[in-house]
Amino acid sequence: MQFGVMTVSDITQDPTTGKTPSEAQRIKDTLTIAKHTEEVGLDVFALGEHHNPPFWSSSPTTTLAYIAAQTERLILTTSTTLITTNDPVKIAEDFAMLQHVSGGRADLMLGRGNTGPVYPWFGKDIRQGLPLTIENYDLLHKLWREDVVDWEGKFRTPLQGFTSTPRPLDGVPPFVWHGSIRTPEIAEQAAYYGNGFFANNIFWPKEHYQRLITLYRERFAHYGHGTPQQAIVGLGGQVFMRANSQDAVREFRPYFDNAPVYGHGPSLEDFSEMTPLTVGSPQQIIDRYAAMRETFGDYQRQLFLIDHAGLPTKTVLEQLDILGGEVVPVLRKELQKNRPAEVPDAPTHANLVEKIYAGAAPRQAVPGANRGDNMVAGSPYQDAPAKAGSAFGAAATRVGA
Repeated sequence: MQFGVMTVSDITQDPTTGKTPSEAQRIKDTLTIAKHTEEVGLDVFALGEHHNPPFWSSSPTTTLAYIAAQTERLILTTSTTLITTNDPVKIAEDFAMLQHVSGGRADLMLGRGNTGPVYPWFGKDIRQGLPLTIENYDLLHKLWREDVVDWEGKFRTPLQGFTSTPRPLDGVPPFVWHGSIRTPEIAEQAAYYGNGFFANNIFWPKEHYQRLITLYRERFAHYGHGTPQQAIVGLGGQVFMRANSQDAVREFRPYFDNAPVYGHGPSLEDFSEMTPLTVGSPQQIIDRYAAMRETFGDYQRQLFLIDHAGLPTKTVLEQLDILGGEVVPVLRKELQKNRPAEVPDAPTHANLVEKIYAGAAPRQAVPGANRGDNMVAGSPYQDAPAKAGSAFGAAATRVGA
């Protein structure tokens, strides 16, 4: 079981002081939060992607690569990478590079995003959101598994004899989570490829996410990837903690009441009842999130949103101290009790390598003298010679499919 935090990279006014941090300050503070996530013993740091104020994270892989250099064991991921408006070729290149510089401590969550105007900013049509998601991931999946790709779709120019570089670390693509708030087609997509499904689990009642996760598990089994219990599930969540629950509610209320997303809507009490938002003592957090297993079954990753709504960095670091020191150690034990043997561990690069190679040496891609012309030259890699008499292109040898 992996535990971590996620940030959407919002820059929000602190309602108790009236101050709003600069972009530079918020970026600096987020780096501090990421490093402290590892220091307190958590496993994962997830960073969102946005291309408009009041958010700063337009280039998550750049930020995550910097964090990788400042940490030793923290898994770096996204929440989410926009599969609709990013070019799949660039996603393939950027995350393979992040894999290498982090020593395999990288995966990614793909999603459509929730900012409508981002589509025309990148030359896309929001009405094609789902077809874009399906087609773009189909290409991304191929780019990481085939050394040379011939491909044609509806939404981008065709590829002929294209090689995405660098190749995935050890020949193993980054693990992919498909993130969704409301869309069953995304659960279906995750199941089809045997990837992970991440239920945002923040804004809607549990019954909504139960339906999505149940669909994903059933379709995961339908496509032959294992039993429903072997499907890979992640959950989001929101918490605010103090030693005394009354102090937690009193301190967090102004941030909730004025938050851009849910402020001036349902009361804190009503929202906490309808969603997993939990504001209270560490024991209340433990009780609420240990019960997620009863609601959703055994799962692999739990991420908490703790730095939103204008909360000061000092407060966020204190939240991390409580999570790492009091809450997560207990949750690890509670969620491990009587866990069926067939339930898989959370995916890591190391266990994916072991699954594929079973102790053998993993692939290390060594280029030949190819100059990027895979249509007429030999294989671009020394361990994948072209078949005798074949042109390189559609008839070429493929590796790692």
